[in-house]
Amino acid sequence: MICLKKKILIGVLSFGLIFGSSTADAARYFMQGDAKGSSTPYGDNVKVGKCAQTADAKIYYEVYGKGAPVLILHGGGVGTSYEMGKIIDDLKKNFQVIVMSTRGHGRSEIGHSPMTYEQKADDALAVIKEVTNKPVKIIGFSDGAYTAYKIAAMYPTKVERIVAIGAGTLKAGFFSGEMSLDALAQIDSQFVAEQKKIRPEPERWQEFCNDYMKFWSGMSVGEEIFGAIKCPVLLVVGDEDDHAPVITVLEAHQMLKNSRLCVVPKAWHDAFNGNYEVFKAAVMPFVNAPIGNLKDGSRKVDYNSKN
Repeated sequence: MICLKKKILIGVLSFGLIFGSSTADAARYFMQGDAKGSSTPYGDNVKVGKCAQTADAKIYYEVYGKGAPVLILHGGGVGTSYEMGKIIDDLKKNFQVIVMSTRGHGRSEIGHSPMTYEQKADDALAVIKEVTNKPVKIIGFSDGAYTAYKIAAMYPTKVERIVAIGAGTLKAGFFSGEMSLDALAQIDSQFVAEQKKIRPEPERWQEFCNDYMKFWSGMSVGEEIFGAIKCPVLLVVGDEDDHAPVITVLEAHQMLKNSRLCVVPKAWHDAFNGNYEVFKAAVMPFVNAPIGNLKDGSRKVDYNSKN
């Protein structure tokens, strides 16, 4: 994917999964290639799927397993729940996993209100309330991780801990360009065709892409949001991530009150697929640990500081 023109697909590559199940699998994520996918069609499993009504849109979700609740928030743009199938497969053995399709993705409606992270947080809260009254653990990728940050900042009693993948500080203008459905179809026509079949408003998909890129081109994330998060956070980033460069995740680590850091070797933005074993080795102990064991004991030492 690094050979693709940034101007055409910068938003696509930033927030949706890129690499990795054979076409015989029950579902597909963008540019899945020949990697092995889950046997469960997450995000399109209508046998278990439900919708939560928000102010102006129905948000689709699925629930798997039993135990403490874990909310999964996929990447944006061409992101799908299915892209995170490996970790969902493992989590549902011991947790109640809430698999949500974010607004404008998969089977969730787009709505008609302006796109904001407050909106994204409220959408997630509506789904959480439909399933549980307990604080949730959140595992979010890219756009989903930024949504997790906003939920924790706005509704601190609703979030117990966060695993944030590929989401550091962000300056306005870093993501700019277009997300054209024609260009997407040239790259992965099967994905685009399948998505058009399941989306409740396929005729508005390009409209959503335009609004999405406009939203992201003006987005900045820094001290204001990271300083407001009190729950434990595990930051995960691929060492080759050029959409959330490692330095930006290190900056977020310094700003967060209670954070841990995992840099996944030989992995790009989708670190959970690029090197799943390392990703799993970092994430599972974090999500399984008693909350009392995740108290902030780290020292955020400045570069070359003697303090």
